[in-house]
Amino acid sequence: MAARGRWPWLRPAASAPPRPSLRPLAAPGPGAVVSAQGERARAPDMAAAAAAAKGNGGGGARAGAGAGAGAGAAAGEAGGARKKKGPGPLATAYLVIYNVVMTAGWLVIAVGLVRAYLAKGSYHSLYYSIEKPLKFFQTGALLEILHCAVGIVPSSVVLTSFQVMSRVFLIWAVTHSVKEVQSEDSVLLFVIAWTITEIIRYSFYTFSLLNHLPYLIKWARYTLFIVLYPMGVSGELLTIYAALPFVRQAGLYSISLPNKYNFSFDYYAFLILIMISYIPIFPQLYFHMIHQRRKVLSHTEEHKKFE
Repeated sequence: MAARGRWPWLRPAASAPPRPSLRPLAAPGPGAVVSAQGERARAPDMAAAAAAAKGNGGGGARAGAGAGAGAGAAAGEAGGARKKKGPGPLATAYLVIYNVVMTAGWLVIAVGLVRAYLAKGSYHSLYYSIEKPLKFFQTGALLEILHCAVGIVPSSVVLTSFQVMSRVFLIWAVTHSVKEVQSEDSVLLFVIAWTITEIIRYSFYTFSLLNHLPYLIKWARYTLFIVLYPMGVSGELLTIYAALPFVRQAGLYSISLPNKYNFSFDYYAFLILIMISYIPIFPQLYFHMIHQRRKVLSHTEEHKKFE
């Protein structure tokens, strides 16, 4: 250490920095290019596989995490097949008969309205000409709740019950019970809207079950509601409103205190609550159908382009 400090020439010379190589960088070989392309090509395949697993309820993804991609795909396909499984042959035959009968029934109501109008020359009080078939076939729609409950129709029991019972209630608990409103024009308003809607709806179900759905019926199913739904709701609300004074005057279906059950019920207030319930429910159902229309008809247009 002292010698190095006294004679600096004895210190080891610092190593010079390495000179940069002047050789050009080697171009990637064909194997590297193929590998990179393979990675890029694999990415959309993985995304497609993930989307397929998600569409099948995620069953493929869950099974693939524990038992491999092959088992996951098989589980996903099985889950998708279970979801797409329709009613059996007997149930399909029953549903076809039911929908044909209901279509014919509402056609009878439509023809009855036209004949009564031509005979009277006026649209006033046309309800009396179709009262019996209207009550029969609208009440027959209660079977749709049973169809959902037993599983031969993949629809919500709650939503179907609400839609069917609201009409049955209006027919029996309002229009039938309050005779004074049967001559109101509002009754004809909802009857016409219901008639056209049900002819299209039951025809749609019938042809769908037979796997021969004409585009015209499909278009009508997802288009005419834009006018018919507000028209029917307006007629229903106006009919309930017209019944209110008569319900209050007669005390219809109301129970007052005191009584042995210590229970009271005001049918007049109940009808008002029903009218108020239309405010939050109608927009939700209406805009849901608007969304369904865009989805179904746009899908049909895309399918036609591919064909």
